[in-house]
Amino acid sequence: MKELLILNPVCRELIWGTETWTVSAHPTADCTVAEGTYKGLTLSQLWDSHRELFHTDGDHFPLLIKVIDAKADLSVQVHPDNAYAREHENGSYGKAECWYIMESHNEDPLILGHRAKSRAEAQEMIRDGRWKDFLKTVRIKPGDLIQINPGTIHSIHGGTKLTEIQQSSDITYRLYDYDRKVNGKARELHIDKSLDVINIPDKSEENIFHDFPAGGHITEYYQVQRYLIKEEQTFCREDSFLIVSVVNGNGAIDGKPVGRGDSLIVPYGYGSFRITGEIEILITSL
Repeated sequence: MKELLILNPVCRELIWGTETWTVSAHPTADCTVAEGTYKGLTLSQLWDSHRELFHTDGDHFPLLIKVIDAKADLSVQVHPDNAYAREHENGSYGKAECWYIMESHNEDPLILGHRAKSRAEAQEMIRDGRWKDFLKTVRIKPGDLIQINPGTIHSIHGGTKLTEIQQSSDITYRLYDYDRKVNGKARELHIDKSLDVINIPDKSEENIFHDFPAGGHITEYYQVQRYLIKEEQTFCREDSFLIVSVVNGNGAIDGKPVGRGDSLIVPYGYGSFRITGEIEILITSL
C-alpha cells in the first residue's frame, strides 16, 4: 500500500519576510521526506527513482507550493513563460502561479498589471520612474484567488499572507525594488528582460477572482480545488497524484495531523483518503 508523502518544509528568510517551500523539488529548496519508507530522500530523488508515485511525464517535478508571509513589500516583478525561460534561463520552466489569500490587512492592495499601451510607453514610464502612473493595484481579502500568468507585473504588500501554487521555477525579473539596499548595495534589477516578457496590452483584470471560483481554478499548468470541511470528508482520485494544502484550521488526513500552512502529497494509486477536523484545504493536481 502506498503512503502519504509527508515532507520537511524549507523556510527562507528574505528581505521582505519569509517564504516556506512546503512542496518543492527545485534545486533552490529540495524538500526531504519526513517519515516512512522514503524518509530522508529528496522529492527530486523520488521523482527520478520512483516515478510510479506520480504517474506523469517530464524531466522535473512540475509543481511548487509555498506559503508567503510578507512583512514588507516585495519587489515589483514579472516572470517569463516556458519558451523565454528555456532560451534565456538554461532550459528552466517559466513561471505561472496563483495566490490564495490567507490574510490581508484592511483589504490592502496588491500591485497587479500596468497601464502602458505599448512597449515603448512602458519603457518610457519605467525609465522615468513613473510608478504610480504605470502600475495598477487591486484590493484583496482572505478567500480571493489571483492568477499570475507569465508576463504579468505583480507585487505583494507587507501584511499579506498567502499560499502560492506555481510551476517549479525560481525565475524572477525585478522591475523595481523601492531603492532598497542589502549590505549597502541595491538588489539587481532586470529591466531589459522584464520589458521582453511584459504582457502588452495588460489583461490582469481577467485573472482576479474575489472569492474562490465555483468549480475550481483550472489552467494549463495546474488545477486547484477548495474545500471547507466541518467534520470529515472522503476523497478519491485515481488518475493523478494530489497535493493537499491546509490554508485554515487543523485536522488530520488519514490520521496524520495537519494544520495551517502544511502540505503533503497523496501519491498516484493511493486510493481514498479521509480528512477530519474543521479545516479549509486546497487540492492541487495536474
